[in-house]
Amino acid sequence: MKRPPHPAAPGAHRHLFGHLADGRAVEAVTLANTRGISATVIAYGAILQSVMMPDADGAKADITLGHATLAEYFANPHYFGASVGRVANRIAGGQFALDGAVYAVPCNNGPNALHGGPDGFDKALWDIAAVSSGAHPSVTLAHTSPDGDQGFPGALRVTVTYALSDTGDLAITYRASTDRPTIVNLTNHAYWNLAGEGAATSALDHVLTIPADHYLPIDAFAIPTGKFAPVAGTPFDFRTPSVIAERLGDASDPQIRIGNGFDHSWAVARARSERPRLVARLAHAASGRVLEVHSTEPGVQFYSGNALGGQAIGKAGRAYRRGDGIALEPQMFPDTPNQPAFGSIALAPGQAYCHRIIFALRST
Repeated sequence: MKRPPHPAAPGAHRHLFGHLADGRAVEAVTLANTRGISATVIAYGAILQSVMMPDADGAKADITLGHATLAEYFANPHYFGASVGRVANRIAGGQFALDGAVYAVPCNNGPNALHGGPDGFDKALWDIAAVSSGAHPSVTLAHTSPDGDQGFPGALRVTVTYALSDTGDLAITYRASTDRPTIVNLTNHAYWNLAGEGAATSALDHVLTIPADHYLPIDAFAIPTGKFAPVAGTPFDFRTPSVIAERLGDASDPQIRIGNGFDHSWAVARARSERPRLVARLAHAASGRVLEVHSTEPGVQFYSGNALGGQAIGKAGRAYRRGDGIALEPQMFPDTPNQPAFGSIALAPGQAYCHRIIFALRST
């Protein structure tokens, strides 16, 4: 298998990324368009490993955090670019009830289960089910989570398709079906720095917009209290474009202190939509790069990279520190299985789960 040309020619290019400890090959697929934008996806964790994008002057940079080798992904589980599930975000106490039965998921985030447990989808070797080249290159990956995996009921069959348009829309579509009632909440956990993941500047100088009137306050263990709190008059008001660092600096807000920064869900809506809608916009003035995030889910988790402490080394050889990348994760609300007011993430046999995300990459 050959590695993709550099810079990647338009189309889809399949190549070897590395091997698991048991010798299984981990392949990668690089999707590229005619505008100099490319996205590389690896089969381990169905991870978005790289997004190359030109700035307003045509200079390219890799704008998503990640690693150059597979071994580094094993050593630094920050979920860089990963497909997380079976349930993204936190489940309080690692327990939930469904149809009268109580299920337990191993706790891997203090007293909570996070992103599907310690061996979630981000640590699975997905199958590359299809690769399509041409004007709209795409790759589809598939994974089957057996009944009882991480404590979740039902065998869950999951696919994710990454597709790149010539205008710069990176569309990610998660689909799932089950043979027993279960719960599902899938998303992509990319971290973004529009200056480039190897830049000397953090992502906290970016301008963020989140078109939400309410956010979800959290307790000391990062579990939502159950309230939809107005953003008005708080550092959580991103309805008008705001520099992240300026909002983050308001240490008088108890929610900023609890989260050691932003690690909260914003309610753009209260229910899912048929078509993706804008849930966040990120802009970097110096490069002219803009990222718009669209999703069919009602919430977006904004995480300001609070736990990045210099242990993880990025693709450019720089240590990632606090705020060097920020995550914008569209999803249903955290701990939904234990909070009926948030809706439902239940999936029954015969039903089809579908979450559509669009990362729209633009230059101004």
